[in-house]
Amino acid sequence: QVQLVESGGGLVQAGGSLSLSCAASGRGINNYRMGWFRQAPGKEREFVAIIGWRGTDPSYADSVKGRFTMSRNNYANMVHLQMTNLTPEDTAIYYCAAVGRQTSYSTDHTHFNFWGQGTQVTVSS
Repeated sequence: QVQLVESGGGLVQAGGSLSLSCAASGRGINNYRMGWFRQAPGKEREFVAIIGWRGTDPSYADSVKGRFTMSRNNYANMVHLQMTNLTPEDTAIYYCAAVGRQTSYSTDHTHFNFWGQGTQVTVSS
């Protein structure tokens, strides 16, 4: 199993940037496909970004494409989400998640087995 801990959230003005990190412990993240999800108050948890175990094929939700960049460092057991040009609509709790790399590909949050506790991102207008 893998344990995940997010960090880097905070308050930023619209147009600003934040960088989130996800530190993994336990089983190495090279065994997992990794994802970022977010959940705003009163809304469903939604897909933000996903990256395969090799780190060469990140994919993004349309709402963040061109603004967010997901990366991973398997040696350091870390996953990152660089967020730029933030808008108030990006305000949410952001979660790091993992699913076994052999499983079928899905961006549905119910597909992921392991979750961090989340980190709050608040974007003011």
